[in-house]
Amino acid sequence: MNPHKIIITKYDPQYAEQTVRMWRDSKEQAIGQKEIHSFDNHIYFLNQILSEEFQIDLALMDGKVVGMIAFTKMEISQLYIHIDYQGMGIGQTLLDRAKAHSSGRITLFTFEVNEKAHRFYEKHGFKIIGRGYENEENLPDRQYEWVSKDIS
Repeated sequence: MNPHKIIITKYDPQYAEQTVRMWRDSKEQAIGQKEIHSFDNHIYFLNQILSEEFQIDLALMDGKVVGMIAFTKMEISQLYIHIDYQGMGIGQTLLDRAKAHSSGRITLFTFEVNEKAHRFYEKHGFKIIGRGYENEENLPDRQYEWVSKDIS
């Protein structure tokens, strides 16, 4: 059992650098390629663009950012867990928050090469509804959808 307490909180720009560092490391591990944007541009995207369109929640452990999710009632834009903290239930906790605040239906995209993400989302009730290449990385991706059991 993990003796550290995980705190879920709304995003605060004081965590911008930690969040972006964690996000970039996790994404690089997941897809096997470096982030195409500079660190400063990534912080700008987080603070000025993503945070305007999505609710962003952070998972903190001992004051350190160990996960983040950006979502609306119908979409998850980003879900990343620190590479040293994966497999501890943090992703599920963040995903459950998005589901609880959803319209009962959530879509998201994940890269085709990210097998870990496929297993994670499928384990949590998501089904593949599409495939394509519509991302900056020009990598094949999958579109997933989750539908609440409360929706017929």
